[in-house]
Amino acid sequence: MPTLIVLIGPTGVGKTELSLRIAESFQTSIVSADSRQLYAELKIGTAAPTPDQLKRVPHYLVGTLHLTDYYSAAQYETEALEILDKLFTQHEVVVLTGGSMMYVDAICKGIDDIPTVDAETRQLMLQKYEEEGLEQLCAELRLLDPEYYRIVDLKNPKRVIHALEICYMTGRTYTSFRTQQKKERPFRIIKIGLTRDREELYDRINRRVDMMMEEGLLEEVRSVLPYRHLNSLNTVGYKELFKYLDGEWELSFAIDKIKQNSRIYSRKQMTWFKRDEEIQWFHPEQETEILAYLRQQIG
Repeated sequence: MPTLIVLIGPTGVGKTELSLRIAESFQTSIVSADSRQLYAELKIGTAAPTPDQLKRVPHYLVGTLHLTDYYSAAQYETEALEILDKLFTQHEVVVLTGGSMMYVDAICKGIDDIPTVDAETRQLMLQKYEEEGLEQLCAELRLLDPEYYRIVDLKNPKRVIHALEICYMTGRTYTSFRTQQKKERPFRIIKIGLTRDREELYDRINRRVDMMMEEGLLEEVRSVLPYRHLNSLNTVGYKELFKYLDGEWELSFAIDKIKQNSRIYSRKQMTWFKRDEEIQWFHPEQETEILAYLRQQIG
């Protein structure tokens, strides 16, 4: 049976290099599950695979979008499954790797069939958000869908707005579309999680941010400044340097904030992944053990 190796873990843990070595070992391709590496303009700040790494192993869903393209986890599910269908005609094994929790879940469990929001409703909700603010939208969500209101991150405008868009467009609660039933896949899934001691991981994250700055992250951020209002740029590494470019923060303070927010994000990722009992956890340096485990599972 075709097998999808899903390699996950927090930002900065070392997924990229290990995913390349696993793919080389099985002579196969890599499908990215990173919601920001999709954007061609965001190479440095998303730690996208380098040209040399792309030469080593064929990658899919890296640099395929532009910042102005609308994209959702549901679109990712459809596109990634089509790619996997084709790849499984050539390979018994394919590697999926990335730190975007919803994208990983989209492939492993499936996204609920929530209607696509029309442009008119999207525009209306953005206008309401700009004129009335997030607090007012949260109050409205509490009335229209109290069940979702209780569980949603009320500080995340994207989630709150999307739920209201569905309520407005369909006349039904957002909750009513969220069946959360796991979809069957025509391939077997083996999940490998990478983890490090907190101190070790934080040190790697801090050093990685310094390296990104040396590689030209500030210039990359400056080049996307006209698009700063887009959701794709509400991202660690970009939003902090926008504040520096606005003259609000000193550069050293902005860099420290990138490190701090990256560490916070890594904790969120680990909280999410730890709920999944199917993940087999390893240290990234346990390459021999990981490959032995995979070969044993694949048979």
